Amino acid sequence: MYRRPDGTPTTCQVARSLDIVGERWSLLIVRNALRGQTRFGEFRDGLGIPTDILASRLATLVTAGVLDKRPYREPGCRERSSYHLTPAGQGLDLALAALIQWGDTFNPAPEGAGSRLVDPATGAPARVAVVDAAGRELPAVGIVPGPAAITVW
Repeated sequence: MYRRPDGTPTTCQVARSLDIVGERWSLLIVRNALRGQTRFGEFRDGLGIPTDILASRLATLVTAGVLDKRPYREPGCRERSSYHLTPAGQGLDLALAALIQWGDTFNPAPEGAGSRLVDPATGAPARVAVVDAAGRELPAVGIVPGPAAITVW
């Protein structure tokens, strides 16, 4: 866990979020879970991730409440675990969409996009935007100190 210089836990939402999903494979696991993968082998094969790292990342995501671990058993096989997104995990869809959009804009792959953002109901192209309380799109967003901020900006 990220801590302030005095050793107390941070109130910074970015630092606290990165404690959970900031390791290399974590958001890729969540991305694949959003695509419907639930089983260890699906994540391993879909990502090409070493099994020890996958086990560690899954445990972290379960402990943090991003994934829910559920037992299942196929006929003639031992019991195994499947991993399902919790509401907190589902809530990362917007963060992933923002990263996809950022990557398309500032770090595009020469061969084209690996994913596209679409309206799930219509398939029409979509994009991430910040809106105010009245629903108006903002050209930029301001980030200001909150009530628990320890630094004056």
